[in-house]
Amino acid sequence: MDDKEKEKEEKHDKNNIEEEEEDEDGNKRIVVLGPQVPLKEQLELDKDDESLRRWKEQLLGQVNTEQLGETAEPEVKVLNLTILSPGRPDLVLPIPFQADDKSYAFALKDGSPYSFRFSFIVSNNIVSGLKYTNTVWKTGVRVENQKMMLGTFSPQLEPYVYEGEEETTPAGMFARGSYSAKLKFVDDDGKCYLEMSYYFEIRKEWPGTQ
Repeated sequence: MDDKEKEKEEKHDKNNIEEEEEDEDGNKRIVVLGPQVPLKEQLELDKDDESLRRWKEQLLGQVNTEQLGETAEPEVKVLNLTILSPGRPDLVLPIPFQADDKSYAFALKDGSPYSFRFSFIVSNNIVSGLKYTNTVWKTGVRVENQKMMLGTFSPQLEPYVYEGEEETTPAGMFARGSYSAKLKFVDDDGKCYLEMSYYFEIRKEWPGTQ
């Protein structure tokens, strides 16, 4: 085998997607699924076949081809985080966060209900198993490690919006103070779309009410 043929074969192997599956005896084996293909190319395949075209539309929804690149890799851009709390105006934080003069991205009142709402855009290709983790530390001790599966999303011009479950900030004098945190968005393949460290504060009162 000459160098060109070897290079071609190595490239083919890199483009192939491998997954593990178990047989009836519980033994794991590697299954090669083949190379990942740009979604734009997939949509062009058999485009004259009306039934196949309808099936793809059912599967993917109305994909805007202007959002599709030539690459097979999906892209996810997290636009903002909105903090929701009953009786309070929504706090919209563009990403990356802009810290205040004390280096805090935001502040919350202790013992208060709140939830996070994310907006993000998917382009180029389908992203599978998108999830986020939000890990929080106080004085170097991990106090929270939130993990949430968002799902699988196809490219579109309009942002997707995800709202998490309502939670309550810890209450009391010892709960107040400075917290550090790290936010990550990754997919099933382990590709990281956002990894961001930030600081926030829990106070006795909401900002601007003291």
